[in-house]
Amino acid sequence: MGQATFAELYYDAKKRTTRRERFLERLDRLVPWRQLEQRIAPHYPMPGRGRQPYPLSLMLRVHIVQLVDNLSDPAMEDALYENLTVQRFVGLRLSDAIPDETTILNFRHRLEAAALGRGLLEEINRHLEAEGLQLRQGTVVDASIISAPSSTRNRARARDPEMHQTRKGNQWYFGMKLHIGVDSESGIVHSLHTTAANVSDITATPDLLHGNERLVCGDAGYQGIGKRLEQRERAVQWQVAMRPGKRRLLDREGEEWLEEKRKASVRAKVEHPFQIVKVRFGYAKVRYRGLFKNTQRLALLLGLANMVRAERQLAA
Repeated sequence: MGQATFAELYYDAKKRTTRRERFLERLDRLVPWRQLEQRIAPHYPMPGRGRQPYPLSLMLRVHIVQLVDNLSDPAMEDALYENLTVQRFVGLRLSDAIPDETTILNFRHRLEAAALGRGLLEEINRHLEAEGLQLRQGTVVDASIISAPSSTRNRARARDPEMHQTRKGNQWYFGMKLHIGVDSESGIVHSLHTTAANVSDITATPDLLHGNERLVCGDAGYQGIGKRLEQRERAVQWQVAMRPGKRRLLDREGEEWLEEKRKASVRAKVEHPFQIVKVRFGYAKVRYRGLFKNTQRLALLLGLANMVRAERQLAA
């Protein structure tokens, strides 16, 4: 790290800590950097002769900032030059050599080529289990649509063939669908599956269960799941919400209404990861064509969402 500049000295003397600084400080404290670096290291070039690669720890931090701020490669390069908060987080000074957009792009391509998205999610969950947040005996399943560009004004003159349109209520959507399985106690995402938006929620359920559940919860879109052929041998209790039209007819002081309310309080845990990924991290619209690249990105985003969700429990 090079010598401090006047701008950095003024930055150190400021009296107020911004929300962005506080959030990056939390990430710095929460993310298991060593475990993630060990998972990536076999796929990252080792220092040798010729041009030396940037340190893996630096590029991983740059990649994390790019994800949580939903930045393009050129915008990430600009942030490394312009934003002292980001520079501090990744461990750079203005006098240091700063990765350009091509280097940032190549690092992401290395992760995609090795399909490390799910592996990094597994490393984060393994770290959380070591800290005491173990998977219990229940899973909550749900899905959320992530929009994709529906315009055909592009080089191929066509929409993304792996995306599709679907109708939800009276609204039409075009894009993909993110299916997740969440622990019913801790709210930690342990599995994900991606499909085109027109694929039914119920068909992705086998890919979301880890096999040790005694309880599986879902909304009304999972009605009849226990009768499906692939689920008949599974010894679990299915708690699926009642259809909205039928629920509206219930007596609000009756036992059935209270039971539906209890089910909803458990299912609410599955909405929190979607909120973090789509609102806090800004990934409500896909950034790449095809499901594979988006799946790799979403897996790591869900891992980071797990860290944010588990912060209070880890502190306790």
